[in-house]
Amino acid sequence: MLETVIQGVLLGGLYTLFALGQSLMFGVMRLTNTAQGDFIILGAFAVIAGVSVAGDATPGLVAMVALGVLPVAFVFGYALQRYVLNGTLGKDPLPSLVVTFGLSIVIQNLLLELFSADPRAIETGGLSTQGVALGDTLSLGVLPLVVLAVALVATAALQWLFARTALGRSFRAVSDDREIAELMGLDAKKVYAFATAIAFVLIAIAGALQGMRTTVSPSDGPLLLLFAFEAVIIGGMGSFWGTLAGAMILGITQQIGFRLDPGWGIWFGHIVFLVVLVLRPQGLFPKTRG
Repeated sequence: MLETVIQGVLLGGLYTLFALGQSLMFGVMRLTNTAQGDFIILGAFAVIAGVSVAGDATPGLVAMVALGVLPVAFVFGYALQRYVLNGTLGKDPLPSLVVTFGLSIVIQNLLLELFSADPRAIETGGLSTQGVALGDTLSLGVLPLVVLAVALVATAALQWLFARTALGRSFRAVSDDREIAELMGLDAKKVYAFATAIAFVLIAIAGALQGMRTTVSPSDGPLLLLFAFEAVIIGGMGSFWGTLAGAMILGITQQIGFRLDPGWGIWFGHIVFLVVLVLRPQGLFPKTRG
């Protein structure tokens, strides 16, 4: 059981990275990005392409390529929000859902054209097979531990950004009351664009680590979106620590299901999501910024 819980926590770290960008975009703009999973896969394939061009895969080379993708993701997210998604914001959520759904279809078909439907992975020069022994019977993978550490740092950094910086105060202001914030001199469209840019950096990190941990294919996006959405709902919309907790609950639940029966893992996670949605639709840890 201890091993199951530990593996669930490690899996929850990956789900946290899937969900943080979604939580950020919803918390600031009330925008649900239905292309979240496909953008994660796009980030993974961007790193795969970069590594294949650069040469023999080593942990250092993979890290350099992944870091090189992050500024591209930032600029892409800023431009996407500023010139596309800002026009869909309003009281009616349908326009943003339709536009991001359309982006999802475009990304999937683009990746199919460029990379075919074959699953691929980011070569890490053996990092994905290295482990840390804990006693005689338990061994933890180095890469899952790295993923968990990145998830914790990213969550803490987002909470600090919102609570302690001028940009974070701008995010909170336009989220609470856009009209009043604009009367005080804020440009809400620029603030939204910066929020999406940061979200896309998180998405790129999630894609790179997903590609290192397992194989990815162009059709994987909707499943990753589902995991991200479930983690956000379980934890509480717009709450970063809640998103982390929701991802951990989802990961542990799935691992318990896998331990009972290999076909039950994903199903167990869905059951927990539905129970939380029915009994506590605001999530277990509603939005907090302090």
